[in-house]
Amino acid sequence: MKKMRNIIIGTAGHVDHGKTSLIEAMTGYNGDNLKEERERGITIDLSFTNMKKDDINVAFIDVPGHEKLVKNMISGAFGFDATLFAIDVNEGCMPQTIEHLEVLNILKVKNIIIALTKIDLADEEIIEKRKKELKNLIAKYKNLKLLDIISTSIKMPQTIENLKDYLFNLPPRNITHSKFFRYYIDRVFSLKGIGTVVTGTVLSGKIKLKDKLYINETATITTVKNLQVHEKNVTEAHTHQRLAINLNISHKELQKGYLLSTKGYLRGFKLIDVYISPVEGKEIKHNMEVLFISGAKRIPAKILMFDQNVKDGFATIKLQEKGFFVYEDPFIVLHNGRVVGGGEILNPISDPIKKNKKFQLLKALKERDFQKAFSILVENHKKGFGLLQSYQRFNISPDEALGIAKILKNVFIDEENYNVFSLDVKKEIENVTKETYEKNRFAFLSPASLKLRLKWASEKLIETVLNEFVENGFLVKEENIYKRKDLGEVNIEKSVENRLYSLLDNSGLTPDAPYNIYEKLNIDRKVGDNVMKSLTSSKKIIRLAHNLFVTDKNINYAIKQMKEIIEKNGFIDIKTFKEEIPMSRKYIVAFLDYLDNMKDIVKIDNKRCFKK
Repeated sequence: MKKMRNIIIGTAGHVDHGKTSLIEAMTGYNGDNLKEERERGITIDLSFTNMKKDDINVAFIDVPGHEKLVKNMISGAFGFDATLFAIDVNEGCMPQTIEHLEVLNILKVKNIIIALTKIDLADEEIIEKRKKELKNLIAKYKNLKLLDIISTSIKMPQTIENLKDYLFNLPPRNITHSKFFRYYIDRVFSLKGIGTVVTGTVLSGKIKLKDKLYINETATITTVKNLQVHEKNVTEAHTHQRLAINLNISHKELQKGYLLSTKGYLRGFKLIDVYISPVEGKEIKHNMEVLFISGAKRIPAKILMFDQNVKDGFATIKLQEKGFFVYEDPFIVLHNGRVVGGGEILNPISDPIKKNKKFQLLKALKERDFQKAFSILVENHKKGFGLLQSYQRFNISPDEALGIAKILKNVFIDEENYNVFSLDVKKEIENVTKETYEKNRFAFLSPASLKLRLKWASEKLIETVLNEFVENGFLVKEENIYKRKDLGEVNIEKSVENRLYSLLDNSGLTPDAPYNIYEKLNIDRKVGDNVMKSLTSSKKIIRLAHNLFVTDKNINYAIKQMKEIIEKNGFIDIKTFKEEIPMSRKYIVAFLDYLDNMKDIVKIDNKRCFKK
C-alpha cells in the first residue's frame, strides 16, 4: 500500500472573490462551519477541508479575506505548499489581494496558483488582460513564483475539474525531517464524549498514540489519546500533515497559539534577533510597538533596530511574553491592525553578547554561514557551547552541528555530550589541577571528581588535561585515578583509609558528610566510597544515618556520655542531651537512635532509660 502524499494549499483572496465557493465546488464542503461565520457570510477563522485521489491528499486551509482578519490569514500560511489565490476576473486585484501577497512574500510561501473566478461573466479579452496584469504583479515579489493562472467558474464543471487535476499533480516538496515534534495549535475545542481536541499543522517530527507532549507556554505535559488526519483515525502523524489531536487535558488549559513539542528541545525567550523588512508603502521604526506573529503565535512586542537609520535590517524583538521559536521561522508584524513588515528569525536564543559581535553573528546566520556563527558562539561560550540546542539555533540536527564543529580551529569537542569548548579554558583546568596536587601531595583525583569543582567543564576535557600532566611527568594514572608521580609506589586505598579514618576521628561527634570529606582529602568519590565500605565492614567506623559516619572510638565515647546523662537525670532525651553536649538536632537524633541498640536501654515515649 502506497503512503499517502499530503499537499497543503492555502486559499486566499479578497472578500467575495469566490474562494470559499471554489473550495466547496472542488470538495463538496463549505468551510464556513461556525455559526458566526455562516451568519456574517465571511470566513472568520481558519477553515479546513480536503480532497483525495488515489494516494494523494490535498488539504485546503481557507483563510480570511477580510482586511481586519489578516492576522488569521498569517496563522494559516505557516505550512503551505502553495497558495491558491481566488481573483474575480472582472474586479481584478483589490487592496487586500496586495496585502495577502505581501504577507506570503515575507513568509516565503513561494508557489502561487491564481484561480481566475467567475469567467462565465467575462469575455476572452478581459480574461487575457487580467492574466497579463497578474503575471506582472507577481513578478514584483522576489520570494513568490507564479505556477499558473487557471480560469474557473463554479457554473462550468470542467474548469473545476481542470483545477483539481492541476492541484493533484503538483510536485512534492522537499521536507526536512527533524527529530523533535513541533505543532502550533490553531484551534482548540471540547467535544462531548471525546474531550479536548486541537488542530494544527505538524511543522516537524512525528507523533504517535500515547505520546507525551510538552506544552511550552505552561511547562506541562499531556498525553495523546487519539489522532485524526482529515477525520480518519491514525496511529501516527508526520511532518506537513494537517492534524487533529485528542488530548487528556482540559481545553481551558490550552489556547490558540500554544506550541506543542517534544520536551527538551526548545527554550523560550523574550528577546529574539531577526532580519526585518517593511512591506511596500509602510515603514519600520525603532521602538515601534507591534503585534508579532509567527505561525499561530501572536505576542505584543517592540522593535529595536540595530541601525535606526535603515529601513530594513537586523533588529531585536522585545516580546511581552516568551516565544519558543526556531531559526528561520518566518514572522509578520502588525501595527494598528495592518501588516507593516516581517522577515525571519535568526537568533531565537537570547545570548549575552556584545553588539558588534551580535551583528557579526546575525550576518553569518543570515548568510547561513554556520561555521562563522559557530566560531562566534564558541568564543562567547568559552566554557561550553551545547550542540543539543542546534535544532532551535540552526534548524539542523546535533550530528550535523557536530560535523560543522569539527572544522573549527582551537576548540575541544566532547562528541559524546555534544559540547564544544574554546581551548582557552584549558588553562583554568590546568591551574585548578596543579594547585590541588601541590597543596595536597596525596590527592587522588579522577575527571569525575574534578568536574565537581569545575561544573561547567566536560569530563572528557578534564581527562585531556590530566593526561597531559601524565605525559609531562607530573602525574601517573592508576586505573581511573591520577596521583603524583613523585609519590612512587603507594597503595591508594590504604593511603585513603588512613587519612579518612584520621579525619573522621578528629571530627569527633559531628563529622561532615562523606562527599565533603572526600573533597577535603582531594580523593575521588568512588575510591572514597569503597574505603568507607571497607572501614564500615571492619567496624572501624559506624554508620549512624544516611551520610553520617563516626569512628569506633567516637561512638564508644558518645555511648559513655549518654549513659552518664541517664544516671544523672534518670533518662535522656533531646533536651537533656543538648544541655550536656551542644550539637544540632540531626546528630542528637542519630545518637539517640543508636542508643536503642543497647540491651540495657529502653525507650519510653521520647525518653531513653535503663531497663529495670
